[in-house]
Amino acid sequence: MMNDPIRIEDRITLTPAQMKSRKARNIAIGIAVGFFALIFYAVTIVKLGPGILRPPS
Repeated sequence: MMNDPIRIEDRITLTPAQMKSRKARNIAIGIAVGFFALIFYAVTIVKLGPGILRPPS
């Protein structure tokens, strides 16, 4: 039918080298996102000061 969506998965077959490259790229992106999350967390703790880690008295 004319209005049926085209599924890309049905048309594209990746070679093993392309799948390996995609996996490596996804891992690199995941590591980068995790690294930036840790940086933001560390900067927040530094800006708020060490007292933020102590429970209230």
